[in-house]
This record gives sequence, C-alpha cells and structure tokens, in this order.
Amino acid sequence: MASNENSIREEICVTGRSLYERRYTVGSAGNISARLDDGWLITPTDACLGRLDPNDIAKVDKDGNHVSGGRPSKTLALHRRIYENDPNARGVVHTHSTYLVALTLAGVWKNEDVLPPITPYYVMKVGHVPLIGYRRPGDAAVAEEVAALASRVRAVLLERLGPVVWEKSVSQASYALEELEETARLYLSTMPRPSPLPKEAIEELRTTFNARW
Repeated sequence: MASNENSIREEICVTGRSLYERRYTVGSAGNISARLDDGWLITPTDACLGRLDPNDIAKVDKDGNHVSGGRPSKTLALHRRIYENDPNARGVVHTHSTYLVALTLAGVWKNEDVLPPITPYYVMKVGHVPLIGYRRPGDAAVAEEVAALASRVRAVLLERLGPVVWEKSVSQASYALEELEETARLYLSTMPRPSPLPKEAIEELRTTFNARW
C-alpha cells in the first residue's frame, strides 16, 4: 500500500473521530471518502466515524469494484458522482449534523441557499449551499442531482439527512462542514433571524479573498 494512501487512511480516521467526539455525527451515521490516483477510499457501511480502523476503510477501483476493506458505504455512488464532476475534489464528508438537519425541518432560507450569508467566513469558506429534496438514503437520484451541481458549489444539504461537503482534501471538507454547521447553529439560535451581509460586504469578500459567492 502506498505511503500516500496510508496517510489518507489515517486522515479519514482522525477526521471521523474528531467529528464524532464533537457530536457532528452520532452512532453509525455519516461517511467520508477520498480520491486516490487508482480509485477511492470510503468508510464502510454502518461504520461509526469515531471508531474507524485504517485497514477497514473500503477501497474501490476506478470502475467501482470493491478492492479491499469493509463493504463500501451505500452512498458510494453519490461520492463517485461528485468526484467525476469536480476535478478539484479530493475529499467528501457527509454527516447528520444536528443544526443542519434541524434547519431542514424548520425551513431553510431558500432552496438555492439554505442559509443567508450572515458571517464572512461562511461566505469565504462555504459559499452557496442548495437544498436537495428528501429521498431515502442511497437513492441514485440524489447522486445525479448533486452531480449536476458539483462543479459550481462545494456543499449541498440533504433534506432530513444532513450536509455533504467536498474540498481539496478530507480535512478541508471537514473544516467547511464545521463552518456550515456553526452558521446553522447561529441562524437557528438568533431571534429575530439575522439579516444577510450587505451586497457591498459580500463583494469586498469576493475581491479580497476570491470568495465563491
């Protein structure tokens, strides 16, 4: 096994444990994947993200064949379609984070933007996040819907299921997911609901930090 693959396996385990210990996910919910030169790594189906073993992480080749490790997560098709449509994506993280799931139950801001741009770091680190209407976990139609958006955004929110975030590494995807969950917590905890940043402030973030908004 290549040393780079070993380090990515470790990164998946460290990220999973960190998210689990801080209750971004519970039980056996959620999954993490990474792109390799010869395929993908993905957490096994029904695995607890807080108790991952690097050797048990499933490896899948470029044709989608299971090569080693546990049985791949049932969301493998979703992860593969994201990688196929965003060449910059090297890591995908999906959790059932409490505040983001609660947001879909309470009502998102807009279907094309589940949260308003209320903080600069949400604009800079996350950007637009569309809502994907509810379908059962693992439904292939979700993978196709997300694939159509993958090159334009870096995250979506699955109704009643939680966020899916992709970035240039597993760690970076996790950081963006944490910023997204924190923004949902702030939004749901503030009454009256906070107003978006003004257009001039967002434009300044775009020009200064190349924010994707």
